[in-house]
Amino acid sequence: MRASGAAGSIEPHSLDWQGLMDRSQVEKVSKALADETRLRIFEAISRTGHMNCGEIVSMRGVTPATVSHHLKILSEAGLIVCRREGQFVYSEAVPETVEDFTRALTKMALNKKSAKRR
Repeated sequence: MRASGAAGSIEPHSLDWQGLMDRSQVEKVSKALADETRLRIFEAISRTGHMNCGEIVSMRGVTPATVSHHLKILSEAGLIVCRREGQFVYSEAVPETVEDFTRALTKMALNKKSAKRR
């Protein structure tokens, strides 16, 4: 189950009857990770387990407004959740989303290969 956080509620992404992420969610995750700055932020959060906004802003070339914007997109894609601890809001990676995304891409690739063989 996905948690809710300061950036708003994160609802579980749509899974089809086989437990795979649906196409719209695959597109949302792909777009979220396609941006170089968001990918760097996501990598940093994943590597450290969790980060607060100040820690993310300390990364070179990222302003507070930019961080807020990018965290919102990552959160909407289900890649991170945010939780408040006192005055700080921490962002944590959601590894299940990455696993679901990987499975969905694998399924798409395998379906395409089997369709070519026919």
